[in-house]
Amino acid sequence: MRTVLPEPLRGLEELILNLRWSWHHETLDLFQAVDPALWEAVGHDPVRLLGEVSAERLAALSEDRRFLRRLKDATEELHDYLTAPRWYQRLAAAGGEAGAGDAPPRAIAYFSPEYGITAALPQYSGGLGILAGDHLKTASDLGVPIIAVGLLYRHGYFSQSLSPDGWQLEHYPPIDPNGLPLRLLREADGTPVQVTIGQPQGRDLHAQVWLARVGRVPQLLLDSNVEGNDHAARDITDRLYGGGGDHRLLQEMLLGIGGVRAIRAYCRISGHPAPEVFHTNEGHAGFLGLERIRELVSEDGLDFDEALEAVRAGTVFTTHTPVPAGIDRFPRELVQRYFGGGNEEAEAPVDRVLELGAENYPGGDRTVFNMAVMGMRLAQRVNGVSELHGRVSREMFGGLWGGFDTAEVPIGSITNGVHAGTWVAREILELAAREAPEVVESGRGWDEVRRIPAGEVWRVRRALRERLVHDARRRLRESWLQRGASEAEISWIDDALDPDMLTIGFARRVPSYKRLTLMLRDPERLRELLLDPVRPVQIVIAGKAHPADEGGKRLIQEIVRFADAEDVRHRIVFLPDYDMDLGRALVQGCDVWMNNPLRPLEACGTSGMKAALNGGLNLSIRDGWWDEWYDGQNGWAIPSADGLAGPDRRDALEAGALYELIEDHVSAVFYDRDSSGLPRRWLEMVRHTIATLGPKVLATRMLRDYVEEYYTPAAVSARAMAAGGYAGARALAAWKRKVVKDWPRVAVEHVESSGADSPHVGTRLPVRVVVDLGGLDPSDVAVEAVYGRVDESDALVDPSHLELTELAGGDGGGGARRYVGEVPLTRSGAFGYSVRVVPRHPLLAGRAEMGLIALPAAPHGMTNGNLR
Repeated sequence: MRTVLPEPLRGLEELILNLRWSWHHETLDLFQAVDPALWEAVGHDPVRLLGEVSAERLAALSEDRRFLRRLKDATEELHDYLTAPRWYQRLAAAGGEAGAGDAPPRAIAYFSPEYGITAALPQYSGGLGILAGDHLKTASDLGVPIIAVGLLYRHGYFSQSLSPDGWQLEHYPPIDPNGLPLRLLREADGTPVQVTIGQPQGRDLHAQVWLARVGRVPQLLLDSNVEGNDHAARDITDRLYGGGGDHRLLQEMLLGIGGVRAIRAYCRISGHPAPEVFHTNEGHAGFLGLERIRELVSEDGLDFDEALEAVRAGTVFTTHTPVPAGIDRFPRELVQRYFGGGNEEAEAPVDRVLELGAENYPGGDRTVFNMAVMGMRLAQRVNGVSELHGRVSREMFGGLWGGFDTAEVPIGSITNGVHAGTWVAREILELAAREAPEVVESGRGWDEVRRIPAGEVWRVRRALRERLVHDARRRLRESWLQRGASEAEISWIDDALDPDMLTIGFARRVPSYKRLTLMLRDPERLRELLLDPVRPVQIVIAGKAHPADEGGKRLIQEIVRFADAEDVRHRIVFLPDYDMDLGRALVQGCDVWMNNPLRPLEACGTSGMKAALNGGLNLSIRDGWWDEWYDGQNGWAIPSADGLAGPDRRDALEAGALYELIEDHVSAVFYDRDSSGLPRRWLEMVRHTIATLGPKVLATRMLRDYVEEYYTPAAVSARAMAAGGYAGARALAAWKRKVVKDWPRVAVEHVESSGADSPHVGTRLPVRVVVDLGGLDPSDVAVEAVYGRVDESDALVDPSHLELTELAGGDGGGGARRYVGEVPLTRSGAFGYSVRVVPRHPLLAGRAEMGLIALPAAPHGMTNGNLR
């Protein structure tokens, strides 16, 4: 039941229905003023607040002039936030009218299976969802015109508790959308919008669309719990990452296919510009490309190949996992059943659908349909989420671009970032506003952080640590009572943890590769660190295992049993039900953020970024973002033994290094105090960390990178394809068909060079090549010399490329063509070169896009000496 607000308080509903409150402190202050005690009781959930506040209190507030002034100021400030030009609008103005030329896209559709916006809207499980939430919030702050699409899960992910013996227990509390800051998307006549997708046996799956407002960003959440669906169909959106193969496949069909249809309905009703670019956040939403192909075939008269080119041009695909087990793969026959037979659509024949997800490359499994592979085939631009993850992804998916070296696989990277308004403590923001205002006002002047007085930094850090200690004690008490302990048994919790002690945080999902229990490798050594009489350490831990992951649950039980021991339970605690609120408390209050995954299996690891912005130092394996931005002064790198030892030996070596770092470096610096009681060296590292990492780890940097490096080029490509009634898409599809047909006859027939006996740095090496184009025109290809340093195995390392020039009148007979060029010799040492032929077309995003390459039958080049 929704509260009926007195007319003077109607602005409260407007504020609540825009999720900007989740990162806007002044609005949260206003909600708290409604009823401070009730605000705490409802866990800072404004929807629950209005549902439970008394009519008498509302009546009093409606006559409270001071409160009404604050409410008016808050609503006016929100209106200004939603309408004033921001960074993106200025960018579009500088680039000309949006939608023309090389201007940024009019709108971007962003698809994700989960979103972490606020704990009051529990539609997330871990890093993927939190990143998606930060993406939307930052898009709102920058004015980027994103429309977000997801599913509304009636039970969210799950709530976690512990059994008496420390085993993870899952609970799925029902979620009533009417009790969330959502509204149904409705037609002009008030009828709820529904989207429909087909299923086998002629059944249809219907879904209604809930609309959330994330600042300036509309978020569409599809919900299958509607009349017209049978019981099984109603349960499609029951829980995040739940159910078996059919269930998950239907979720992903609804997200991708239904999501595109929901966007079309929203744009028609609201007048929002239609997206030019579609961003697929991981493979779960990959079917959106099929729906867009169907649209183009049925509405614009393109054939499948032409529609595929138009769709690819405007699609960005981001992979978030370096772990094959993290990718959804379905049996081919299951996908065939849902997309074939009576459910097959003429615009998307089932055999073409199956081709998109086929692992038909060396080492692939021919029996599965790979959602990430489909996502990459449907996108002209693909990226990982850190530099290292980009390299790992190029190795994982290199088979899709067979023949090219791993370094040339067209998967780039944009390192993730975090939304400061969500994750940075208010005390830190206020300190920065006072001492380094340019950072807060414009995002510049980060070096000013170094001049903030050390005592002020220490004061704020101590306050945040103390707040974490009190919150941890509350959560610990609730957990022990839930596990069956009596009040008499838990009096020790009053003194658990210490607000003046070095506090290490560890919180993440609990798959085996994140190694929750590496710290327990030598339990006695850990005890010594925790109980050190001079430099003690305390550790706060949180994490959830997937409900089906028995191994992960055993890891949690192992850590809980250790933390239950009477001699250490005041120094190490496991806090159940890891969510956004607990995550925020941890990254704000911990002095050190610990992360020890198996390298290189951490795609990014943004929690360490959040800790850094709050003045925490990282203690981490060099994986994910930490691999590229660790500088020796912003924390500590745990040495990794990857590739040097077997799994057990590797864990032993890395655990030993972890203990040594904590004892001899981390705690030593933390407890080294000057005459005024300040850890001067520690505080220098804190200020250095914020000053140097601040501009890098913010999601504003991340989103600008997406706009400039991916969204805008994708929009330009999409416009080129669509111009003239999709003339570009039709021409490119026809050209690709010709190239694929003739490519088997393309050959490098002869390569020779001169002056190779005594090469010198600064000279050039003439190269002459004869190529059989196999019926292709010279304009269809690029003939390139590939050259550079070679390693011990005679392979080129980070090679350069030189396009060779066709000799005029250089027909070599029989369709052969002659090409020449001069390779620059710019560095001494071992040198080598080769020659290749690759397809070339102005609408391709890069040379490797088609995965086609012709190489000499035998190797050529100099690899048997050094350049002088």
